Amino acid sequence: MALSYKARRRLSLLWLLVGLPVYIVLAVTLVGLFDRPPFLLELAIYVGLGVIWAFLARPIFKGVGKADPDAED
Repeated sequence: MALSYKARRRLSLLWLLVGLPVYIVLAVTLVGLFDRPPFLLELAIYVGLGVIWAFLARPIFKGVGKADPDAED
């Protein structure tokens, strides 16, 4: 089932305002569970988690920046 344009816009806003801060807290907590890793390893973990976030959010943000296809001219 495909989401409507308005639903994707609302979900993207919800994801940015609620989901992203929660994801950041979870990522920092996950890294904090271990002893302080070397700088490059810690950087690689954060970059990897950032890439994972981008792939998870891609379906929600797809086409949101374009004009509403359902709107009448």
